[in-house]
Amino acid sequence: MGVLILNREEVKSVIDMREVIDKVRNVYQLKTQGKSVIWPLVNYEFVDEHAAMDIRSGYIKGEQLHGLKMLNNYPENKEKGLPPFNGIMMVYDSNTGIPVGIMDASYITCVRTGAAGALGVDSLARKDAKTLMLLGAGKQSSFQIAATLILRPLIDTVYIVDPVNHQQAKDLASNIKEILKKDFAVDGDHVTFIAEESTETAVRNSDAIITITPSRKPIIMKEWVRPGTHFSCIGSDMETKQEIESTIFAGARIFADDVAQCIRVGEMEIPLLQGVIKKEDIAGEIGDLLAGNIPGRQNDQEITIFDATGLYILDLVAAKTAITKAKEAHVGMEADM
Repeated sequence: MGVLILNREEVKSVIDMREVIDKVRNVYQLKTQGKSVIWPLVNYEFVDEHAAMDIRSGYIKGEQLHGLKMLNNYPENKEKGLPPFNGIMMVYDSNTGIPVGIMDASYITCVRTGAAGALGVDSLARKDAKTLMLLGAGKQSSFQIAATLILRPLIDTVYIVDPVNHQQAKDLASNIKEILKKDFAVDGDHVTFIAEESTETAVRNSDAIITITPSRKPIIMKEWVRPGTHFSCIGSDMETKQEIESTIFAGARIFADDVAQCIRVGEMEIPLLQGVIKKEDIAGEIGDLLAGNIPGRQNDQEITIFDATGLYILDLVAAKTAITKAKEAHVGMEADM
């Protein structure tokens, strides 16, 4: 049997956000049960810090699958008319070590990251939350909005803030309803999308905030954050990255996708190094929260934080779904290696 090869459009044609959300929810819980494993993250910046790459890998015991993903980020590609994110995933049969799939990694990364951020919102934001803020209007933004509206359809206002490129935020706000319908089959007609130039204004008016920038200095200040706000911190996945002021962590209820990885490269890295919080202040991992092993939000005044650095096992379950559906639909190309 050959290995299935899928390009980005082929992956996109067989992947459904709702199904990925369910798969991601399940694999987070498998991790807490010791049924899935992530291996150490490798990441580097190079080309005078104008490029970055990371390698993520892992193993899901029950599925008998393991693999890895190498993802490159070249922000200046936009000026060349090229996609900034490029990468490849390789999926292997853990019984034999034989490859079963090689595919574009960019779309799966966006979908599973959107699912992760939204699960953080759904499990930790106040039940009456109606206002969402997105910090960052890049490639990932529409996936975060789609997944969050799937899980929290009562949200009726979304602030979009891009501190670097306000025009990008305006473009997204203008086009997002069409994108939601076309790419995700999500109805956003009841939602007001606002491209807000003032980060402070958006923060002060938001119940839940998803951060998806590569910033290395805090963009959101504690004095702007109202009681009961939830943060899904997605952008910090490398040492020294930071999107929210360290003091926001003080007294907050904090969850990680993987505690060890978040301590090393997540949003909590700098608050821990500064002594704002200690490791003991981390409530636990989101898998335990989703499994009901750890309580989440304690009251409507509490600040909650989900620090998500990204786990390959999320990519792996999405990739397995893509492989299964592609074979059923006769999509892709099989090749002998």
